[in-house]
Amino acid sequence: MIIDAHHHVWDLTVRDQPWLAGPDRAAIRRNFGLDDLRPVAEAAGVRRTVLVQTVTEPEETPEMLALAAADPLVGAVVGWTDLTSPAVADELTRIADRYLAGVRWFSPGLDVLPGLRALADADLRLDLLIRPHQLPAAAEAAAAVPDLTMVLDHAGVPPENGADLERWATSLRVFAAQPNTVCKLSGLVGVAPSAADTVLEAFGPDRVMFGSDWPVCLLAASYARVMELARTLTAGLSEAERAAVFGGTAARVYRV
Repeated sequence: MIIDAHHHVWDLTVRDQPWLAGPDRAAIRRNFGLDDLRPVAEAAGVRRTVLVQTVTEPEETPEMLALAAADPLVGAVVGWTDLTSPAVADELTRIADRYLAGVRWFSPGLDVLPGLRALADADLRLDLLIRPHQLPAAAEAAAAVPDLTMVLDHAGVPPENGADLERWATSLRVFAAQPNTVCKLSGLVGVAPSAADTVLEAFGPDRVMFGSDWPVCLLAASYARVMELARTLTAGLSEAERAAVFGGTAARVYRV
């Protein structure tokens, strides 16, 4: 079973998406729902997905959980709550749901460590959307909370090439050395192919998962093209290793 481990939906009549402002996001500044995703995902062989938050507003998570409960395409949800809040444990209890697999966060600093421990206690995962310069702190956080699975979104946003790419690779390997870390092979359209090789070498296929980043990916490529690129980047793997990247890892990590 192929699992798309990273996609979004949004309805601009329900909630604004401030990050869509600017001319570079105009092509996706409209509503996207599961009915838009379904035909292109199914054409690519995808049978389950992981729906990921887009805004830091607590109301979005219950809405995504309701979508998952109503549509078999969604196998798990990565929501959001304030991990720096003193009441984070109570909030995680409040939003607990069979489809809630984790919470996404954007910085791995010391202020969030109590929240990370609360996530681990709740048997939830942490998705991290961070930049290369934040990878060392993320590695420290992974070491500090070893019973929390930490999922790196978009491979930590590798630079396109040059010395910055090598610095990213060095930091990525340090993060990957922590056994409780996982990486999404997503958001790599336009990135040097060597970045995918670095991800697969650092984590191993059993800690790497494919994600389309739809509909954000549409700024650069169609869903079919993203899947084609992912297959090309993993062409050197064995059949069992590709099965892990395209489904097995996500099924295990997010309990899809």
